[in-house]
Parts: sequence; C-alpha cells; structure tokens
Amino acid sequence: MSVSEHVWWAIAVIFALLSLASLIAYRLSNTRPGRSSDELTLRIKSWWFMIGIFTVAIVIDRAISTIFLGFIAYLALKEYFSLIPTRRIDRIVILFAYLSVPVQFYWAHTGWYGMFVIFIPVWMFLFLPMIMVFKGQTDGFLKAAGTVSWGLMMTVFTLSHAAMMLTEGDRHNGTAAGAGLLLFLVFTAQFNDVAQFTWGKLTGKKAIVPGVSPNKTREGFIGGAITTMLIAALTGPYLTVMPLLWSALAGIVIAMAGFVGDVTMSAVKRDLNVKDSGGLIPGHGGILDRVDSLTYAAPVFLHFFYYFFVGGRA
Repeated sequence: MSVSEHVWWAIAVIFALLSLASLIAYRLSNTRPGRSSDELTLRIKSWWFMIGIFTVAIVIDRAISTIFLGFIAYLALKEYFSLIPTRRIDRIVILFAYLSVPVQFYWAHTGWYGMFVIFIPVWMFLFLPMIMVFKGQTDGFLKAAGTVSWGLMMTVFTLSHAAMMLTEGDRHNGTAAGAGLLLFLVFTAQFNDVAQFTWGKLTGKKAIVPGVSPNKTREGFIGGAITTMLIAALTGPYLTVMPLLWSALAGIVIAMAGFVGDVTMSAVKRDLNVKDSGGLIPGHGGILDRVDSLTYAAPVFLHFFYYFFVGGRA
C-alpha cells in the first residue's frame, strides 16, 4: 500500500499540532495546576496514543494494517469479556466469538462487502445462541446471548469498519486512497474529543446526559461539533474525494457519532461500576477507553462515504 504525499504531509501537520498541544498542556499544568489541566493532559496523551497506533496502521502494507486493526478489535473484545459476567458453560461460545475476529477482518480486507455487513449481525448473531441452546443450560440464557452478541457488535463489527475503510478508500478515494480516508476519520474523531472537552470547560453549564456522563455539557457538545465541522471542511478535500461542504457534513456526522460512542461506553462502565475498561495503557485505561468514539464513528462514517461517494449519489 503506497502512501500518498497528501497523507505524509497530513501526518506531519498532525504530529506538529500534537507537539504544540503537549507544550501548552505542560505549561498550563505548571502555571494553573488542577483537575482541568490534568484532564487536558490526559486527553492529549490519549490523542498521541490513538494517532500513533493508527498512523502505524496507515503507513504499512494493507494486509499487515488489517491484521493490526484486527488485533486492536480482539483486545477490545477481550476487555469487554473481562468486564461482563459470563457463565462457565459459555466458554466455547466466547471462543467462537474470538474466532470470528480474523474472519470478519478477512471480509474487510478482501472487500467482500456483502459478507462484511452480514457475517456478525446475521450469521454470528444466529450461531452463538444456537451453541448455547445445544449446551442445554437455560438459566441466564437470554442475558448471556444478549451480552455476547452486543459485545461482538460493539467491538469487532464496528471497529472492522476501519479496515474496510482502507479497502474501499483504495478503490474510491483518489490519490489519498484508504490511508487518507482512515486518517481523516481518526483525526476528526480524536480532535472532536479534545474540542468538546475544551469547550465544555470554557462554556459548559448544562449537562447533556447527567445520568451517564455528568461532565459532558450541551455547550461542549455544540462547540466541539462546530469546531470539528470546520476542521473537517479544511482537511477533507485534502485527504478525501469529498468537497468542502461534504467534508463539513462528514465532520458533523463524525462528531455526533463519536459522542454517542463515548457516552454509550460510559453507560456500560457505569452499569458495571468500573472507571476504566482495562489497564493495558497505564494511567489511561484500556483499549476500549481509547476507541469508544470510533465504535460509532467508524461505521457511521464508512456508510456515509459508501452511500454518497461509492454509490454515486453525491
């Protein structure tokens, strides 16, 4: 997979911005120490992590990139299963869930769109409860079937859209190809997270979902979405085939979807009474904590792009 000059320049600019943001956060932590500066520093470090791992996924061979992204999805699924209560009898079911990861990413890598969109939502959705039925234990059946299927959807299926983005981008995204499309998504989603946090701290008054994430405000959401829309409008025409207005619309779509993914995972953790999904990244939680916004943003943006620019409707 050859990476275009557009992508290399975009990566250079992103890392320059990250370095500047890190310097600002460091200065704020020294001059205005407190919870807000600590949270900003944490989010910037998370941004470094996310941009870093996806840059690796973007610049290497597409087959290796797909394996790498599949490994991220596997870790997310593993963290999910470590959080939820499972029945001992369902070990074989969980094994089949893990085995679905390489299969799903194979469909993404080969670009077999029909199998990609139905393998987990249809075939695994039907197959896993069937295995539970033949095990013969009905106590907790409904809860087990629901939590396993939902977890597979929210980790493996959603995140596999990042790999599909590389494939479809190589086919339909001009000179920037799949690398440009994926970089646009990841940068926009991560920028939205920082923008919503910053606007929330500066102007936030009214919590948008107080029962789930009381620190997220309407003002932060709106300010972040508008800022993300403007950034997407600037970067989209450079990294994708989308013109300025379509790029701006994509920015709003990613901002909204990323927010929903974030608060959905917050609801899961609050229900399970845990702060982080794991401890893989010391001080920053687990993989699920870092990719929560992408669980919604990746599929929503891919199908947005597929419908309007692959289907020839734009």
